[in-house]
Amino acid sequence: MNDKITQDCSVLWMDLTSQITADERSQFQAAGLNLIPVQAIADLRSALESANLVVVRLTRDISFLEEILRLFRGLGVQLPVICRVDRHRLEVGIQAMRAGAAHVVASDDFSLQTWRPLSLQIAHSFGSVKSQGQAYVFVDPVSVKLLELCRRVASAGVTTLLTGPTGAGKEVLARVLHDASPRSGGPFVALNCAAIPESMVEDLLFGHEKGAFTGANREHRGVFEQAQGGSLFLDEIAEMPYALQAKLLRVLQERQVTRLGAHAAISVDVRLIAATNMDLQKAIQARQFREDLYFRISTFRLRIPPLCERKKDILPLARHLLEVHGTDIRPKELSLEAESMLLGHEWPGNVRELSNVMQRALVLCTETEVCAEHLLFDYPKPCLSGSASLLGESTGSFGDVKEDCATSLAGEDNELESAIRASEHRVIEAALRTAPNRIEAAKVLGISPRTLRYKLAHLRDHGLPIAAAK
Repeated sequence: MNDKITQDCSVLWMDLTSQITADERSQFQAAGLNLIPVQAIADLRSALESANLVVVRLTRDISFLEEILRLFRGLGVQLPVICRVDRHRLEVGIQAMRAGAAHVVASDDFSLQTWRPLSLQIAHSFGSVKSQGQAYVFVDPVSVKLLELCRRVASAGVTTLLTGPTGAGKEVLARVLHDASPRSGGPFVALNCAAIPESMVEDLLFGHEKGAFTGANREHRGVFEQAQGGSLFLDEIAEMPYALQAKLLRVLQERQVTRLGAHAAISVDVRLIAATNMDLQKAIQARQFREDLYFRISTFRLRIPPLCERKKDILPLARHLLEVHGTDIRPKELSLEAESMLLGHEWPGNVRELSNVMQRALVLCTETEVCAEHLLFDYPKPCLSGSASLLGESTGSFGDVKEDCATSLAGEDNELESAIRASEHRVIEAALRTAPNRIEAAKVLGISPRTLRYKLAHLRDHGLPIAAAK
């Protein structure tokens, strides 16, 4: 791939202290950036629709950046902002990154060595890809390379197999493949092969005619017909019944489907994207997956790394999730301690686990900043010095003395139970305080209303006060 970005990558350039020279502009042009000078916020507002990137010069503080970000939030706009900061103003650059800047560059640096890779990473992926109103984060160099490869595969239109651990974002990448392809104007239809009963898979795939079986009161189009002219995403394809795999292979070969109860075949024009978290080679050896189907669906394979292998995605993802799930006009920010905990976690549940942690943080945090005590992990590391929570999570710092772990394992059951009750009390109180009623509070906590009532009674029995019922 040419390391120059597309020629239509427009950059809104804001520098209220000096004007860019012709030589400096040519440097940016060589990096694939078409500069559009902007002198005022009002001009910025009118030029946003045609922009891919905003570059702003900061001097003494980040007030100018904050004004721009407030404008973006008010307009519902998501654009990356690169801040140019004087070399002796390091603290301003740090503040800009914490406030939401995509990157910070020295104000006197116009070199290709800086701007070419930076523009490729940020302007192309922007730290995220917009797709049908959603934003997907690709910041880590590993993710940026995957995104670029994904775009090349998308334009080729070949059948693609996505592999990677559960929760890593395979459906996200499937949507990017669709949106970046010539089929983006067509439908994107997704089917999770592991989430439906075996007896229904064939009907959902290929459809049925009216009267094909008892209860078939009208005809039904399968997902192949629903995805006509677009993309069909079959998630967890390794879970498809072995006997049905032969019928799927035939459809892919002949580009025709036959509904249940029908005699005539229907031609389909569909681009297939499949995904699995299993090792299909082992599944083939165990006669759980057809080898001929494997070769048909894996024209091109894309592996999505686990979140722990793309650390630079974690904080941008966390901020994005806080913005998506939050209800405040201004998204909550992360404290330095919270950022450190997020970066230090192994994330065995990948992006799905991170989403859970951010949603819980929004329940517990009543201020503008998410702190370390608001982070409750699905898979905590052992021997944390903090307390266990209602959901089996832990918060706090790591114990740094091995004998502390041995002591905790040897005894102190009463102290552990007290810590669990105290943490349950804290989480339940926060949910009851923020939810309109106990039914909604139970939903937030991920438990049933009956379980919530039981836990409230249990906590009262141990002398822990509970807020009055709503």
